[in-house]
Amino acid sequence: MPITKSAKKALRQSERRRVRNQARKAALKSALKKVDKLIESKKTAELPEAVRHAYKIIDKSAKHHLIHKNKAAHLKSHIAKRLGKTKS
Repeated sequence: MPITKSAKKALRQSERRRVRNQARKAALKSALKKVDKLIESKKTAELPEAVRHAYKIIDKSAKHHLIHKNKAAHLKSHIAKRLGKTKS
């Protein structure tokens, strides 16, 4: 347990950040899973909106340092590559 006043504050801050990061990470994973599921089931009507939403969440995750910017680029590239295969 923290003893000093600053350590107690740091604990409160880290707990708030942990909860926020968990929520953002869960949103990222669910958006990616939704896109994957739509690509697998070939539901092209709902796909553009899901991809737009996934890209937005990926970019925000990189902006908030939840994931590295190169990982964000990798994820977006992976989605685009899978989209290209569905259209052909």
